[in-house]
Amino acid sequence: MNHEKLLRIGLGYPGASVKTPFDPHMPVLFVKDKMFALLGSTGGVESVNLKVSPDEAWLQRETYPDAVLPGYHMNKRHWNTVVLGGAVPDDVVEGMLQESYLLVVAGLPKAVRAELAASLKRAFPDRGD
Repeated sequence: MNHEKLLRIGLGYPGASVKTPFDPHMPVLFVKDKMFALLGSTGGVESVNLKVSPDEAWLQRETYPDAVLPGYHMNKRHWNTVVLGGAVPDDVVEGMLQESYLLVVAGLPKAVRAELAASLKRAFPDRGD
């Protein structure tokens, strides 16, 4: 997994956009006005910060101890930093991205969620929400 793939996947989600609020070289995926993925790199190694439920955060860190870390510059209870490039399988990273998006959507105002409802059902038909 790399930034290019993450951006392509994330921009396919309903209401998603990319902005650079912090640095022109650090793209951030938003749903409406809320962040769900912050893409960064350190020493040429790509990473992404993703929102996660507190219980899942610990499980991911234990499963991938060298590749999933407490969220860099984020609330470490609710965000993980995932080092990209192989230690975490691509399908797992994609699932983490989707879960981050859905957690952020769940926190949006009711009117905004209603606006996205039909698109969400089409994008995620297997989810029962």
